[in-house]
Amino acid sequence: MPSPSEAASDDAFPLVAIERLRRTGRLSAPLPMALGGEGLCEPEQIGALRRLLTDMGRDSLPVGRLYEGHVNALALVLRYADAETRAVLARDALDGHLFSVWNTEPKGNGLALDAVGRLFGAKSFASGAGFVTRPLVTARMPDGRSRMLVMRLKAGERADLSEWRVHGMRSTATGTVDFSGLTLNDGAVIGAPDDYFRQPFFFAGAWRFLAVQLGGMEAVVETFRTHMRTTGRGGDPHQQARFGRSLIALESCRLLVAQAAEIAAAEALAPERVIACVNLARAAVDQAGLDVLTLAQRSVGLAGFLDDHPLEAQMRDLATYLRQPAPDFALTGMAAHVLEAETPLHELWEVQS
Repeated sequence: MPSPSEAASDDAFPLVAIERLRRTGRLSAPLPMALGGEGLCEPEQIGALRRLLTDMGRDSLPVGRLYEGHVNALALVLRYADAETRAVLARDALDGHLFSVWNTEPKGNGLALDAVGRLFGAKSFASGAGFVTRPLVTARMPDGRSRMLVMRLKAGERADLSEWRVHGMRSTATGTVDFSGLTLNDGAVIGAPDDYFRQPFFFAGAWRFLAVQLGGMEAVVETFRTHMRTTGRGGDPHQQARFGRSLIALESCRLLVAQAAEIAAAEALAPERVIACVNLARAAVDQAGLDVLTLAQRSVGLAGFLDDHPLEAQMRDLATYLRQPAPDFALTGMAAHVLEAETPLHELWEVQS
């Protein structure tokens, strides 16, 4: 895990923390034991993976975001790739390559694959650009379907970080990567066309970034508590009330994220119900994260906005990372599913053993 000094770095990519993940075997941990990992992507290990992601988010949201992308990419490889491709990419993970999933595209220049296997176009908002050497990307085929690829890149090539001027999460090195000129021989094909979008795995995997965000919330609340103690203001009933509300928000989200992870891993419910469960947790974390930020800001006051206060960077990173796409779609989709369901509310998320 990164030290507090590493976690506080605003702009520099967390090379030391990523190297520590390599050295301690965390980059290969999502692999099954048969391929040299710890099986963190197996359903029975879901609790361990969830706790690890939260631990990383607590120590550093940028590092947690990068590791979550690495896990996501390997989970897709393990689920959809053939045995030979899984073995090759597992060796890359064991050798310390950093993976990620890059699926966002700049308008008018999305990644496409022609009939003879040549790539044209780019991916945008690619976290770890220039440092991720095994990105999993989606490319549009001539017939309109989508093909999953894991490309082999060299560190530092093809990445443009010039537009990554953001409020928080600065050290994730999120940018645009142009793949034009590469071919299928520069990567590996993963699964069948449109596998990437298969449900419930596509939407339900959101529980992983929720686990990281939960860690970011923990860091804010812990800093909030430390500030109240060191300033001697913890005895004030107004401060206690705000702190108590932040704990309710935090611990409610912990339960919902744990439930979402277990249900997503089991896949024992109908796909639309699995997705609704994860979206319930997603809506809760989104609102609770904003609430925790407001409560901490009001109690700590101006001191929390100073550069040398740990809360300042934590607030910026969490506020930025909470901005995941289509939050209203997730909330209303979940609500619509529950409104239409005939199942009693107390049985909605029960998985029969």
